[in-house]
Amino acid sequence: MKCFFSILLICLSAFALAQSSPTVVTDEELQRYVIAMDSINQLTEQLKQTLSDLIKNNPGITPARYNELSQLNGDSLKLKGAKATPAELKALKEINERRTAETLKLQEALKKLAAEYVGAATYNKIRNALRTDTELKNRYDAMMAQRKKSG
Repeated sequence: MKCFFSILLICLSAFALAQSSPTVVTDEELQRYVIAMDSINQLTEQLKQTLSDLIKNNPGITPARYNELSQLNGDSLKLKGAKATPAELKALKEINERRTAETLKLQEALKKLAAEYVGAATYNKIRNALRTDTELKNRYDAMMAQRKKSG
């Protein structure tokens, strides 16, 4: 019985030590993560611009009206109360379908970058560590700033 408790105590100590020790992230791993995140940020900005252009250039709805109606989350009673016209509803549907399709593409790109370029385990290790490890966050911010500066 003493042996069991000794082994349990050793295992718990090792677990506690593993939890308290900082995650080791090499510069190469972090650089790959930075490149992946910068790419995703650029794709996100492109998506925002595409949607903005789609809204601005849509003859069926004005940008202000789109913003107003899109906040109603497709609730038919609220849309009716807002006096949405058939042309506005059609435009709203088309824009939202495009947003959904483009967002799915963005998510797939992130998955592919995380899995194939960074490595899924490394991606998750860094993403989780960035939440609590200020030293790692500072390294990440410095690398991202350098990347943006060098174009």
